Amino acid sequence: MEKIISFATRCCLITLLICSNTLHAQNTDINWLRSVHVGRNTSLDGAMNGITQSAYPVSFAIPAGMLLYGYISDKQQWRHNGWQTVAALGTATIIGYGMKYGIDRKRPYESYPDIVPYHYDTDPSFPSGHTSLAFATATSVSLQYPKWYVITPAYLWAGAVGYSRMHLGMHYPSDVLAGAIVGAGSSFLAYKGQQWLLKRKQKTVKNPVE
Repeated sequence: MEKIISFATRCCLITLLICSNTLHAQNTDINWLRSVHVGRNTSLDGAMNGITQSAYPVSFAIPAGMLLYGYISDKQQWRHNGWQTVAALGTATIIGYGMKYGIDRKRPYESYPDIVPYHYDTDPSFPSGHTSLAFATATSVSLQYPKWYVITPAYLWAGAVGYSRMHLGMHYPSDVLAGAIVGAGSSFLAYKGQQWLLKRKQKTVKNPVE
């Protein structure tokens, strides 16, 4: 358990370091965003918005499907995987929103008039919540089913969600990077946490307290 707590601490420190670097490299951040957003092919805006909007339903449908199948068919591993993904998404949401309102970074279009978003959000910018959920989901299923035909499409989708947030002018690149770290780190934490709990449960079954 101490290793898991240590990992969580390192993730928080890395993310805070990114935030610090972002604040000192604002020019680079906005220039990268402009290179993606300002000269974009606007005919792709609808498709990119569709990718963005897929983050929440896909991220919740996957663990819901796992749990439903696990309980209907009495497959314990599917139930474990479903709850592990739920834990990863919950952790990513708590950390992400805690950072959003703790750091309270303005959206790029609030500071730069040449950034015209597809639509306007009112919550803070750092980190990207859509990217966080997408990478939490992709990392969870990749850890549970470590096959190339699971990992590749999972991360291609998560990466597309992150890119779409910049294409649409909703987030800085550093917001997306931080969201990816929060999401992936939360999933790894949930995965290791579940392994620790299962091992502890097995030890308790083998050595019951009299």
